[in-house]
Amino acid sequence: MNQGDGLHTLGRWTADRALATPDRVAIDDRGVVLSYRALDDRATALAGALLDNGYGVGDRIATITGNSADHVVLFFACAKAGLVLVPLSWRLSPRELSEQLDLADPALLLVEEEFASVAEAARERLANPLAVGALGMTGIERTIVPPVRRTADPVTRRAVRDDDALLLIFTSGTLDRARAAILTHANCFWTNLSLSRTAELTSSDVVLAVMPQYHVGGWNIQPLLAWWMGATVVLERTFDAGRVLHLIEDRQITSMMGVPANYLFLAQHPAFATTDLTSLRHAIVGGAPMPEPLLRVWHGRGVALTQGYGLTEAAPNVLCLPDEDARRKVGSAGKPYPHVEVALADPVTGEHVTGPGSGELLVRGPGVFAGYFRDSAQTAATMRGGWLATGDLARRDSEGYYRVIDRLKDIFITGGEGVAPAEIEGVLFQHPAVADVAVAGVPDDTWGEVAVAWVVARPGVATDEHDLLAHCEGALARFKVPKHVRFVTAVPRSAAGKTLRRALVAEWLAESALGSLDPAASTDAESERRQ
Repeated sequence: MNQGDGLHTLGRWTADRALATPDRVAIDDRGVVLSYRALDDRATALAGALLDNGYGVGDRIATITGNSADHVVLFFACAKAGLVLVPLSWRLSPRELSEQLDLADPALLLVEEEFASVAEAARERLANPLAVGALGMTGIERTIVPPVRRTADPVTRRAVRDDDALLLIFTSGTLDRARAAILTHANCFWTNLSLSRTAELTSSDVVLAVMPQYHVGGWNIQPLLAWWMGATVVLERTFDAGRVLHLIEDRQITSMMGVPANYLFLAQHPAFATTDLTSLRHAIVGGAPMPEPLLRVWHGRGVALTQGYGLTEAAPNVLCLPDEDARRKVGSAGKPYPHVEVALADPVTGEHVTGPGSGELLVRGPGVFAGYFRDSAQTAATMRGGWLATGDLARRDSEGYYRVIDRLKDIFITGGEGVAPAEIEGVLFQHPAVADVAVAGVPDDTWGEVAVAWVVARPGVATDEHDLLAHCEGALARFKVPKHVRFVTAVPRSAAGKTLRRALVAEWLAESALGSLDPAASTDAESERRQ
């Protein structure tokens, strides 16, 4: 089948549901409901408005917004018109947002009023003009403005194809800048088809969506599948443990997805023990390994969390541990989803490992992304012989179950967010008192991992931990700001000049075990800083 024939485009999903179940609730956005008929009508009208104002196939529409029904309408409008949605994180600093806008080069930026100031600060840093519009609860189709084009290239007008880009999702890299992964209609179609063979959502399900919509998980881990199947999605702006527990019981939530920190906060809430969780059939966890003690806490409440593994470049679903295996295979990431192939490669030789063993996890299948936007070199480095090289070390047992045991790259995961140490190091190097610096992620009971900075101070320039953290807070998203700063005389490096981050982490863990450090300290302050 020709992947360009349009059979797997997502723009038809709302039209199909509007015919089949027009009056069923598609979205419950903080009490404001949208039926499938209304969702399709609004998405169709918005797609028309975008096309009428001069947008064409392949044009990118960037957003800075919280989770909202308007954002969902925009997603399906882009799908219908052949446009590419580029959801940017409202948690980023103006500097970070401007860098992503420079790379994505959108034809339009739509901003929710709450984030207008940070968006304007980011826009002021851009060298080229950018059309900006408002993204609110209703009426987005009346706020569209024509694009600001820098070339005379004709606007592309044609039917949408399977291999057209649909989402441009930024993902952390090992360098000091993020990369934008291109996910096509076919990528999203196949990853949702794969998920449907495990999550098995039906039109009677009520899905709670708390993952931010600037993450691939905010779309492709349950919400899009729910709208394909005709289910109801309860949209939440942010994660609040008490409110989530209330919603599970009050709305009879049947399915949700979260990162380990979400399930930790829920388990720690005073209402956890008494909340009725019997409606919750599917609780999916991803973004980072789930601590085994926390898994057992949820098992004790009768909820067998569906563990999994994925990455943005795979759209994201790769491995899944079904509910029936959750207790027997605690800590495992499971087996590949349907329509997904995985393999292990020896990190040194690149040869594939057969049978039980360890190696770098490779992924192949129709869900694997189309490449990094305007970065052919990194795309070629990531795709090896038709396989997506994940950079993660995994172990396969004799039954074919996979356990992700370590990352080959230096990226660490904090609260479900991928963070590149080099980016933090680059910001710290800009401080006049920093002569040298290394950053690494260390284990944290609350966030999974947090950043620690090892700093060599420049002689004669006064500084302290508070000063350096304040400097970081002015240039980085809050979840990237180090939790601790340690002053050292030298940063350890290999003969090739590479920073030995693992040696620093090992030293940190050893000192923690001896009691000279308290990695759990300042949890309250850290939580406040991330809000």
